[in-house]
Amino acid sequence: VVISVFAAGFVYNNEVEKLALATDMLRLTFPYLLLISMTAFSGAILNSYGRFAVPAFTPVLLNLSLILCAVFLREYLETPVMALAWGVLIAGVAQLTFQLPFLAAIQLLPNPKVDFKDEGVRKIFVLMLPALFGVSVGQINLLLDTVLASFLETGSLSWLYYSDRLLELPLALFGITIATVILPSLSREHANESTEEFSKTLTWAMRLVFVFGIPCTLALAFLSESLITTLFYQGEMTKRDVSMASLSLMAYALGLVGHMLVKVLAPGYFARQDTTTPVRYGVVALVSNMVLNLLLVWQFKHMGLALATSLSAFLNAGLLFSGLLRSGRLSPGTGWLAFFLRLIFANAVMLGLLVLVTPSADVWFSFLLWERFAVMLLICAAGAVTYAASLVLAGYDYREALR
Repeated sequence: VVISVFAAGFVYNNEVEKLALATDMLRLTFPYLLLISMTAFSGAILNSYGRFAVPAFTPVLLNLSLILCAVFLREYLETPVMALAWGVLIAGVAQLTFQLPFLAAIQLLPNPKVDFKDEGVRKIFVLMLPALFGVSVGQINLLLDTVLASFLETGSLSWLYYSDRLLELPLALFGITIATVILPSLSREHANESTEEFSKTLTWAMRLVFVFGIPCTLALAFLSESLITTLFYQGEMTKRDVSMASLSLMAYALGLVGHMLVKVLAPGYFARQDTTTPVRYGVVALVSNMVLNLLLVWQFKHMGLALATSLSAFLNAGLLFSGLLRSGRLSPGTGWLAFFLRLIFANAVMLGLLVLVTPSADVWFSFLLWERFAVMLLICAAGAVTYAASLVLAGYDYREALR
């Protein structure tokens, strides 16, 4: 039933085999909902005690599990694509298991019990429900993309999925990590009625988003075909699949900074226990995404769906930003022009290097698997070092990022 609703194109086009396969994969991955919820709960406990590193690293396990299962497990399965479903389930177990020893180390390993009459539990429910929607607009948009993509040509769902996996890595590594770090500080500063420090923390987080988000956007967009080839070009995947997935990755990459800004600006509301305002803005962004999907999908197909998601992310971020400005909780201050000029210089230098050292698509296709990974790692390392060095030459003070 769930697949019939969210991938209605399979039913509409009478694609019985796809419907059956998707159903089998959903059955296998469904336990991940419980596992990731428990992981998020344990991560929240660790964050509240200043243990940020473990929850920040935990999402990486999902990407590692998916990649390892896709590369090594698929050969042992009758239906190779089921390796991805197993990757999700294995990741859920690994993520939760990874965090439990750290909870035990601070003697906070929970003893679960249900008590809906507890005042604290009721308060959490009241605050949590709108907050869940407020920070999940991106995921809901992706779900809408899935529904529409199921009506497009075969492969569209896979192209969007591969692209989203690559987008989620920098989003989790930087966006979610920054948001996780600032929330306790914002809550403390709000409790102390320190509006100036509250604003400084948000401004610091926004600057970090631009410092990390812009180069990641450029790298994902420019290296889109190379990244897809490196990670996924094997088995049944064709050169056309690589090309089509790279198009949606470029479109998704354009919205990376927007998604990251949503992650770091939303805590500016949650720290003040205002969970309804992000929901209102989220509804606007969600409706806008639906309209943009319908406008762009006919001309740009699956790439249009990805582009609509990116545009709605910036709309959501803009609404959150303007709301914080109006409330007086955010005053970005001065120095932004010089800051962006430094970023433009450093990103231009990094992009120039990538243009010079990145092999052509034909060369990537000719590489063996280990050669692709080796060359990609070297290119990414060279780009990161060049970007960091260029920022220093441009006068960026790294001590600002380490406040």
